[in-house]
Amino acid sequence: MSAAIQNAWSAQARFAIYYAPARASGWWDAGSTWLARDAESGASPDPHDAPALSQPLAQLTTSPRRYGWHGTLVAPFHLAENVTIADLLDAAERFAQQQMPFALDVEAATLGDFCALRPATSSGDEQMRALAANALRAFTPLRVKPSAADIAKRMQAPLTERQRELLVEWGYPYVLDEFRFHMTLSNSLDQADDRAAIVERWQNEAQRLGPLAIDGAAIFVEPSPGEPFMLWQRLAFTAEEQSRENA
Repeated sequence: MSAAIQNAWSAQARFAIYYAPARASGWWDAGSTWLARDAESGASPDPHDAPALSQPLAQLTTSPRRYGWHGTLVAPFHLAENVTIADLLDAAERFAQQQMPFALDVEAATLGDFCALRPATSSGDEQMRALAANALRAFTPLRVKPSAADIAKRMQAPLTERQRELLVEWGYPYVLDEFRFHMTLSNSLDQADDRAAIVERWQNEAQRLGPLAIDGAAIFVEPSPGEPFMLWQRLAFTAEEQSRENA
């Protein structure tokens, strides 16, 4: 991305470390088409083969559309004072070089009142939790620490004692042992029939597309508050390649 585009970001720009399927993969195409937004190219593909729903699909996917097709590893954050974009890139490249690619079986499910893809096995869940923990530790030194007011506001949510401990220590309650990897497919939905139709449709997609290749991460950017997140940089996992080269 050019310096001109970077300079167009506001001082309030936020960054996030997400998993995103490879650009050329069927998984990226399927998810971006479902959300009617390609967060990397900026295209708006027309969804096809959508299930029968109580409302147009576009109205049921507004929230995940803004964030782009992804699974969170590190939630959106502001850069700390004196941390530059170059510092972020350096940390991201080091993080990626230390991660080994793997395949992840996924399934569609209802999580609360929204639909998402999630690991299909407990071992896959643990692999993603370990990856997210690595990312959390790598990027925490670059993030603005939440203020006491921010922490107090989050404490008003219905959190467990463990989640409160994590919120105080890490600024977010759903990290480490409380982290649950998922790729969001819908807004919060009132209609159980809508949730069931989306889960059925995406369970079929998961069977058609096969395991997710967890072979990289990506830096997403929210250029200004409220704007759609865009995929800025992809980060290939190369630990296995490096270990073979050094053998």
